[in-house]
Parts: sequence; C-alpha cells; structure tokens
Amino acid sequence: MATNSEEHTKKERGEDQEVESAKGLLRWVEKIGNKLPHPFWLFVWISGLIVVISAVTAFFGVQATQPGTGEIVNAKNLISSDGLRWFVQNLVTNFAHFAPLGLVLVMLMGVSIAERSGLLTIIMRKITYATPQKVIFPVIFMIAAIGNIGSDAGIVIVPPIAAIIFMQLGYHPIAGLVAGYAGATAGFTANIVIAGTDVLLAGISTQITQTLTPAMEVSATANWYFMIASTFMLGLGGAFIVRRFTIPRTAHFAGMDKVADFAEQDKALTPAEKKGLKKAGISALIYLFFIALLVVPPGAPLRNPETGGIVPSPFLRGLVPILFFLFAIPGYFYGKATGAIKKKDDVIKLMEEGMKSLAGYIVLMLVVAQFVNIFSWSNLDSILAIQGANFLEATGLTGPLLFVLFIILIAVLNIFLGSGSAKWAIFAPIFIPMLAQLDYNPAFVQLMYRMGDSITNSISPLYVYFPLLIGWIHQYDKRLKIGTIISLLVPYAIILLIMWLVLLFIWVALNLPIGIGEYIYL
Repeated sequence: MATNSEEHTKKERGEDQEVESAKGLLRWVEKIGNKLPHPFWLFVWISGLIVVISAVTAFFGVQATQPGTGEIVNAKNLISSDGLRWFVQNLVTNFAHFAPLGLVLVMLMGVSIAERSGLLTIIMRKITYATPQKVIFPVIFMIAAIGNIGSDAGIVIVPPIAAIIFMQLGYHPIAGLVAGYAGATAGFTANIVIAGTDVLLAGISTQITQTLTPAMEVSATANWYFMIASTFMLGLGGAFIVRRFTIPRTAHFAGMDKVADFAEQDKALTPAEKKGLKKAGISALIYLFFIALLVVPPGAPLRNPETGGIVPSPFLRGLVPILFFLFAIPGYFYGKATGAIKKKDDVIKLMEEGMKSLAGYIVLMLVVAQFVNIFSWSNLDSILAIQGANFLEATGLTGPLLFVLFIILIAVLNIFLGSGSAKWAIFAPIFIPMLAQLDYNPAFVQLMYRMGDSITNSISPLYVYFPLLIGWIHQYDKRLKIGTIISLLVPYAIILLIMWLVLLFIWVALNLPIGIGEYIYL
C-alpha cells in the first residue's frame, strides 16, 4: 500500500512523466547538456583537465606577454612541488574566502526571514495584482538587471522573488526563476544608475588612456546613456522571451497543480496580514531613514572617506549586509504580527530552514572555489585571454565586423573566465590604443566589452551562481538536468545579444552620446 501511495503522489506531482523536450536547436542543446554529469563532477573533471594542461603547457614553456606592462606570463605546473604545496595549503582558504559563497549565505539568511514569515509572498501578491500583466514581465526583467548595483546581490535576490510573482500569476515558478536569473546575469552590466561595475572598468580604462596622446580619462558615467537604454531594451526583450519560450516550456514541468492552488488563493488580506504589512512597512521606512543618514549628508560614514562620493564607497561595497537587514527587520515585525514568529528563537529557525535548502550549493562551492583558484594560479586564464586578444588583433578587421567579432570573442571567453575586471585588464591595453588609432573613443571600446562580458553569464555552467539556480529549480522539479536548464536560458543569450547589437548599430549610425560628454568617435 505504501508503494501505491508513493506512486500516486508522484503521479499527482507529475514526477513520473517525462519532461517535454525543447525543439529545434534548443533540443540539441538540451540533449548534449543532459549528458553532462552533476555539476560537482563537472567541476572536478574540468579542474583535473586544467591540472594536466598546466603540466603540459609549463613543460613546453607556453607563455604570453601582458599588454601594456610587457610582463611575461608563464604557465605554471600544478603537478609540480610548488603547485602541490600551494594546493594543500590553500584548499580550505580557497573555499572559506570564496566571495560568492559568503554573499549567498548572508543574503539568503535575511531573505529567509522575510520569505518564511510570509512577508515576501504577501508583498509579491499585492504587486502582482496592482501591476498590469502587460507590464509586469518587463518590470521583473529590468529589476533583475538593475540589481547589479549591489554587485551580485541581484542574482541571489531576484530569481526567488520572481518565482513567487509567477506563481501569483498562475505560471510555473521555474519560469520566474529562469527569467529572474537571466535578467540578473545576461543584463549584469546594464543599469539606470551608476554602479560599481562602471567605476571598476572605468578605472582600468583610464589607466590605459593615460598612455595615449593626448592622455584621456574614462569616467564612471562614460557608458551611462547607452546602459539606460539597454536596461529598457533588455526588459522588452526578456518579456518577449518569457512569453514566447519560457512559459510554454515550463507549463509541462512537475508542480503545476500547486501553482493552480497558489494562484486561486483569496486575494483579500486578513486583518493579521494587514497589521503585519503595516508594521513591516514602518520598520522598513525607519531603517531606510537611518541608512540615508549614514549616506546622504556630506561626510557621512558610508561615503567614500577620500573623495566624499558615493561611487565607489563603503555604502556600495557594503550593500549585502545593508540588504540583509532590509529583509530581516521587516520580516521579523511581519512575523510577530501574524504569529509566524512567536519568540525570538523562531528567527533562528527561519534562517536555519533557509540554509537547509542551500546544503547542495555549499557542497558544490567546495569544488567550484578550487576550480576558480587553480585556473588562476596556473596562469592559464590570463594566457587564454591574451591569446584571444592577439588573435582578434591579427585579423586586421575594422568597422562593424570587428565590433561583432570583438563582442562575440568576449562572450565566448566569458563562459570560461568569470572575472570581468580581469579580462578587461588584458583586453583594454590592446583594443583601446588599436581602436583609438581608428578614431574610436576608449569609452566606446569599453561599452562593447561590457556587452560581451554580460550576455553569456546566464548560459555558462561554470558561472559560480549556476549551481544556485539548479538548487532552486530542483525544489520544484528534480528531474530537470543541466541541459534542460541551459536550453531554457539559451534564448535569452541569443535573442538579447541580437537586440543589443541592433541597438549598438543604431547608436553608431545616429552617432548618439554613449555617456556624459562621451561619443563613439574621438
């Protein structure tokens, strides 16, 4: 009888049914991708391959010349005595100091309080019913892209919130997870405000432009106008992909019966929920007012102590703990009002429940952290990027074809090399002077780099947040493998890249300013 009961439960959830396959090109992506092993073993095998390649390249003396500085970068052997000592001494450090791990754990502990107390569900319900459905998909996608103001925080926060919104609309939560993740990753560099990425890349660009005649400076606002337009473009493109590809595919995944029940819930708030929302709102306003006092006044503690500015500043670098309390404090007051939190120890339980869902992610990060660090220690990441840049320079191409090839090369390398600033430090010394000779503004070269560096984040199985997406998706349908997940994301990378290129060529044809005081041509 127990067996029959389990089979019946699986049938109700749809877990005994086959996942509907993608069609056309996406079918091949799904088929090949599903043959890949679990991400843990994928990273183990790739790390092993890097170890072997490092030994071979070091034996043959493979090297590359760092543009700008002329420094020789030699391949380093991970199988050597130095490599073995480094690995043994740094395995724990690589894991413990891996930045994405800490960010995810801290952020999701705060989000867990707001989510499991019921606050996020109620807020998303009100937003969903108050926002016209024609507008809500672009808004979700744009919010995901704008989330990069908090560095990677948007990637952690937006997808699970989007999943709740999609359930409120009667769509599968996996569609929301995919859309939120795609918006936060493929649109990572776009924003309507100046973010840390603008400052970081502009600093590298300015260092290179000082060698030009005359010397120039690339400001943090150099790409601002184009990135504002890109944010709206990504919102419209993302909404189209959600409706055309993501929602139809996910409608056949397990768990749609729960979605139907969730969407049919009573729209009216109970007195306890109204009271909880009021208290949560008041606490959030008080908290934001306190943060404003630490940021807005001249000389405030969270401003840059040297320049007095906000970009960059301790405020932007400390957005993760600031956002943690922005979720945790209102979540606590909402839970107290509704009875979800009866005593202070209940807060700990809510955070513990959130951490349980991250167990698989934490295990994955052990090997992901090693992969990232051994790739960097071996210098193979730098050599690969330098040789790619040299290849592009050797083609001798100019004009639109060079633009497209440059962006595509960056997009391909981005699948394997995650650090945007590290790649730009290699490419900037080559392409800023080269294209400056053709009368192209260094700020424009930086803009093209940012496009390629963003668009393939979403489809890279080596991206450090991809295992987090897998964990979220498996909470709803454990049958989905890497290939199926990537096939859901591929339309975003392809269609948004095409739209971005069209926007770029329109900008070039009209010679519009790309930022404050910055144009395409010198």
